[in-house]
Amino acid sequence: MPRPAMLEAEQTMSTRSIVAVAALFAALALPLPAAHAQETGLAAMHDWVPVGRKTCMASHFHDGSGTGKTQKEAERDAIRVWESFTIWEYGPPWGRWSQSESRKTTCSRDTQSIFSCQVTRRTCVMKGGRVAGARKKKQR
Repeated sequence: MPRPAMLEAEQTMSTRSIVAVAALFAALALPLPAAHAQETGLAAMHDWVPVGRKTCMASHFHDGSGTGKTQKEAERDAIRVWESFTIWEYGPPWGRWSQSESRKTTCSRDTQSIFSCQVTRRTCVMKGGRVAGARKKKQR
């Protein structure tokens, strides 16, 4: 009777699948290597240009939106969103609002008690900092 053999094969495959999924979750839970934690390497897909004592992305901008009871609170919220996304995508060296360039901030009063702000900036890193996969734009 081939039926018990099939059941055994299905159980073995099922057990292997469970083990594989568990291993995947375990691998995802491990701490990231220090280099990855500092920088994701995704910045290398963009062209870079020198700007004073910084290296900036040539034409890639990031945005952030925020709200608050005052315009100042809304700006701070938008900056926090900009920094957190930029750090997530490129790593901490790129996510410093104070080092960014080509700054644009627009705010409006949505209601009597709520302001909203949008910020747009080009990400930069200080020269001399470690940057994975550097790819500078050719100077013409």
